[in-house]
Amino acid sequence: MNTVLIQALQFVISLSLLVTIHELGHFLAARMFKIRVEKFYLFFNPWFTLFKRKIGGVEYGLGWLPLGGYVALYDSREKYMNEEEKVKKEKKEAEAELKKAVKGDDEALAATLRTRIEELRLKIEVLKEKQRSLEPDKDELRAKPAWQRLIVMLAGVFMNVVLAMFVFSGILFVWGDRYYHNDDMQYGYVFNKEAENLGFVDGDKILTINNKKAGKFSELRMNLLLVESDTKVEVLRGQDTVTLNIPMKKITAIRKARKYDDFIVPNWPFEIIEPKTESAKRAGFEAGDRIIAIDSIATPDYVTGINTLQNAKRKSVAVTIVRNREVADTSLSDSLQVASMDPTMVMRADTIILTAQVNKEGQLGVNVAIPPMRHKSYSFVESIPAGVKLAFKEIKSYWDQLVMMVNPNTELYSEVGGFISIGSIFPEVWNWYSFWHITALISVMLAVMNLLPIPVLDGGHVLFALWEIITRRKPSERFMEIAQTIGFALLMLLIIYANGNDLFNLFK
Repeated sequence: MNTVLIQALQFVISLSLLVTIHELGHFLAARMFKIRVEKFYLFFNPWFTLFKRKIGGVEYGLGWLPLGGYVALYDSREKYMNEEEKVKKEKKEAEAELKKAVKGDDEALAATLRTRIEELRLKIEVLKEKQRSLEPDKDELRAKPAWQRLIVMLAGVFMNVVLAMFVFSGILFVWGDRYYHNDDMQYGYVFNKEAENLGFVDGDKILTINNKKAGKFSELRMNLLLVESDTKVEVLRGQDTVTLNIPMKKITAIRKARKYDDFIVPNWPFEIIEPKTESAKRAGFEAGDRIIAIDSIATPDYVTGINTLQNAKRKSVAVTIVRNREVADTSLSDSLQVASMDPTMVMRADTIILTAQVNKEGQLGVNVAIPPMRHKSYSFVESIPAGVKLAFKEIKSYWDQLVMMVNPNTELYSEVGGFISIGSIFPEVWNWYSFWHITALISVMLAVMNLLPIPVLDGGHVLFALWEIITRRKPSERFMEIAQTIGFALLMLLIIYANGNDLFNLFK
């Protein structure tokens, strides 16, 4: 199956699960307070519905547009809203006819149409006033006390947080916690050109970032790339401690240019576990061989090695290996330094040159040794508090990123992405660990985003409910109408901007 389709499928399944859980929270809270629920839909259904069935007064359905879903609560004003929409459509049609009449110098028709347009405008105002003044029925959301409305609005966010806790706990129980730790990087890191321009050198070991000791590699990488001020990094280079002062503007430029994928990569030797193809066996590779050069290009580390092979697809190459390291390589770090300076110096010790075929994927057909990751297993009981802790840690991390985004100096706002960006974070092959981990992260993201105090989002309704609880005064219907309009416009602008960024980056 096409990799894009696999990513898209994972995205749709993940989003469907998250939206269903979110809307289920609103649904259950509404039913708990005896608020009438009219519809519960997975996916949106403009123009037509794929499936629907009414059970217990609620219409359950499946739409065709896989970008979310919704719960529709009963609103006695809906009849006036629908009528208002019809009148607005009539008014728009009349205005189009008026333009034609004016263009055709038909003054009589134009006068009639102006009168009609004014009548329709007044009718719209009357319908709006009816909506504002209509007293709610007892089973409407707006008829309930503010504290109940607050719970209904928070229920979706609550369910997304609970889902994240549940998924993280499940991941820890099934797979445990696997990660690279900075303390284990005895060969340091490999850096791309952009990182080298900042002062990093292949083999550097990270000691501290802004005077804080580096921990997990994933956190270390984020602390280097997501910054809101200049960064001080201490590295161990050979036997010397070197301090790098990195301007925030340079890091921002690297992010904007999307040159961060291989900004910093764990370094390890290009060592063979076993030859796995007949071609590799015929070439003479053996377990324990360390590749130090390919076609005279030094490969002191795995990353350099695979990059060199990617440029030699379907070609025959001369591979220089060290096989007897008891003599040739008493110190791995020394071996890497010698190889990086002059591979022939190692050749004079104990080396072999093999001729091998690189396949169309840029591989030699060997299994390569990868440094072991730290692993912590969790029992079922242990996984629950650990999962809860991890969920709150990710919530704080995402909130910190949002705060950085509104800081114009970071220019992080220019990197906001939409559906394409979210979909692309899923792996190109199906992997259950990655699927559930990304799903939990998106659940955290939805929870935080929905709490933003923007009208039409849950956070906007929460803000109004809290205002009412504190002041004991309910915002006027006119104010709510204006706030909802502004909130909807802001949300649409954000969606257009985010997805526009995706398209721009796609074709850049």
